[in-house]
Amino acid sequence: MMTETTEGVGFRSRRGPILIALMLSTGLVAIDSTIVATAVPSIVTDIGGFTSFPWLFSAYLLAQAVSVPVYAKLSDVVGRKPIILSGIGLFLLGSILCGMAWSMPALIAFRVLQGLGAGAVQPVAITIAGDIYTLAERAKVQGYLASVWAVSSVVGPTLGGVFSSLGIWRWIFFINIPLCLLAGWMLLRTFHESIERTKHRVDYLGAALLTVSLSLLILGALEGGQAWAWNSSISIAVFAVGALLFAAFVLVERKAAEPVLPPWVLSRRLLATTAMISFGVGAVMLGLTSYVPTFLEGALSTSPILAGLALAALTLGWPISASQAGRFYLRIGFRKTALIGVSITVIGAAILALTAPTPNVLLVAAACFVVGLGLGLVATPSLIAAQSSVEWNERGVVTGTNLFARSIGSSIGVAVFGAVANAIYAGHPGASDAHTTVSASSAVFLAVLVCAVLTVIAVIAMPGAQGESVATKTPAQAGAGSAEG
Repeated sequence: MMTETTEGVGFRSRRGPILIALMLSTGLVAIDSTIVATAVPSIVTDIGGFTSFPWLFSAYLLAQAVSVPVYAKLSDVVGRKPIILSGIGLFLLGSILCGMAWSMPALIAFRVLQGLGAGAVQPVAITIAGDIYTLAERAKVQGYLASVWAVSSVVGPTLGGVFSSLGIWRWIFFINIPLCLLAGWMLLRTFHESIERTKHRVDYLGAALLTVSLSLLILGALEGGQAWAWNSSISIAVFAVGALLFAAFVLVERKAAEPVLPPWVLSRRLLATTAMISFGVGAVMLGLTSYVPTFLEGALSTSPILAGLALAALTLGWPISASQAGRFYLRIGFRKTALIGVSITVIGAAILALTAPTPNVLLVAAACFVVGLGLGLVATPSLIAAQSSVEWNERGVVTGTNLFARSIGSSIGVAVFGAVANAIYAGHPGASDAHTTVSASSAVFLAVLVCAVLTVIAVIAMPGAQGESVATKTPAQAGAGSAEG
């Protein structure tokens, strides 16, 4: 069994090497999500496939999203370590193959492999943090992990631009090789867990139905209005088959001995509301990430670098507030902390929506920073509240469900915001002037504000989490096993 004390969370503490390994692992996913975009022109020039390049992102996001619940369940069955190492291994293999890709279809296929690896790395890294740190320490740890995304939002595009300008775009993938090897080696050496070996019945049918059904549903959301019209026969078929398979999945899970996504995950009020909150966070994040750079570049002819820095304010605000969230929720509770955070998010989104008709780079950056501050106080307390309400053998599923809800929110958010923007552009056929860009972006930012307001309702519905006032509570280690940090 593991015994933890509040010995400190820094790199020099006893668990410091594990924290560094988790940050490295998270960094793999974070950098990859930003480094590819700036190299697209070079990739297309070299291997062709201009019309297919959006799939470099869609395929990766799809593979990552649908695999998260499966990996999360497996981490509760066989332990965290083998799953995260498998994820790093898949990501490494996918990166090597991406760097060797000879055509756009091949590169897209290898991006799927990368996405499958990322689907294991991110949720299991967060789950491990929930295992080895106390309730009082987890918010600060989440701040460390969130800071990785902040750094990556600047480093990723910069590296991508450098490799692209030097004509060596393949190194945006090859750079992952030493990072994967270092992260894997540090986890092997520093993180140890003892699992009570019991016989499990793997829910293969449920996993297959969940993966295929969600793949179709997310695919329909991502490509609807883009690759095909929303009311086209292929769009209707994709959603219909996806819905039928998901219904079959629900029926299978009710009878499965060890369901991959247990029904109790959404039947408990705390877990259901925190999943809804995570959904809203994903939608707000993607709404700003997708449209702020386009807004500034199209409305003000801002350079891509300056537009990217304005957006980076969002990911700079998040870790600042996430690292301080613990001070709030240990005093006033998870729900009140999240309510403060979502209120700040609404204020930031409102500033952006109201000032969009008169674009200003500094004002946009300030609004993004405020939204980031709010999201850090929403995402961290809601995730930790969910984690703290369950034992070790359920924490993986709960963490995975929370992050999966965020991915679904991002996917549906992209579809909805894209439909809103496309409706504006459709009213001005052939126009790409600044006025049209401002009109379309203003409508998207208003939709983001609506999402933030709806997230307020989910936070209000969130119950108090059991044990949220216990500052020195150690992670629950009952059930399947324990981890030794």
